[in-house]
Amino acid sequence: MTKIYTLEQIKQAVATLDFSAEIEAGFVAYSNGQVIVPPVGELTFEDPPGDTHIKYGYIKGDESFVIKIASGFYQNAQLNLPTGSGLMLVFSQQSGALQTILLDEGYLTNIRTAVAGEIVARYMAPEEVTAIGVFGTGIMARMQVQFLKSVTDCRRVVVWGRSDASLAAYRDDMVAEGYDVQTTREAADVADACNLIVMATASVEPLLQAGQIKPGTHITAMGSDTLDKQELDAQILHNADVVVVDSLSQSRERGEVYQALLSGDLKMDKVMELGSAIAGGQRVRTSGDQITVADLTGVAVQDIQIAKVVGAALAAGAV
Repeated sequence: MTKIYTLEQIKQAVATLDFSAEIEAGFVAYSNGQVIVPPVGELTFEDPPGDTHIKYGYIKGDESFVIKIASGFYQNAQLNLPTGSGLMLVFSQQSGALQTILLDEGYLTNIRTAVAGEIVARYMAPEEVTAIGVFGTGIMARMQVQFLKSVTDCRRVVVWGRSDASLAAYRDDMVAEGYDVQTTREAADVADACNLIVMATASVEPLLQAGQIKPGTHITAMGSDTLDKQELDAQILHNADVVVVDSLSQSRERGEVYQALLSGDLKMDKVMELGSAIAGGQRVRTSGDQITVADLTGVAVQDIQIAKVVGAALAAGAV
């Protein structure tokens, strides 16, 4: 019988779980060719602006396969609605039977994306983080910072946003969690103060320019997950000492690397896939003055791993 779990049940289970090791292992398996992931299914909408992604796949020899549907409609905040929604479906690899429906409303996608940022920072961020820079004021801008707690003791945050109201709300929420938060409408303020920067917007034009980036800075970019989105000046990737992507194949079709390839500022021979880069357990950053960039467009193996862990915990009676 198919088991169906609500968002409330999923959140209760997640509170008891740590996904970092499983998702990191998933990235390594993906780069080793052990994961079957077809191209992303995608719907884009103009009025109102939004997109829906269908990501799916399986790990060879595993017990299940996963199909994930996640949407983002970026004007929903004006309607007091969540900007993201979705669900995950877990099927048996042996019979094809639908085993579990996770009605997560996009929550697990947010978690697995934040965990990816945590993993990347562990291998690529400077050893001493002076301040964490964040572009964006939404849920991912919050979760990325929260999940960095396991990587750095830094609690100083400089956040860029488009409106005073959204910046004030972000500041209040994060101060309540123990962060020292400075808000700004100027990208240069973030680049000047921070050596670990997270891009978490749906921007379609660069927000951060190459001339603003100091030596020793790490940037994790995750907002550019469609053909038209771009948060970084392509010259940043050209200048970077290290460029890592979660998926080489996807980076040719979407994300910051795609934009830099399109403009001629980057060649693929400079780009490393995350699973390969971290497989040996060694830090990817090799010196304090390197500029490093991680371009994360989101890979189905993250959904496979988190759905598997959460589904197992719920089936075992975690709630």
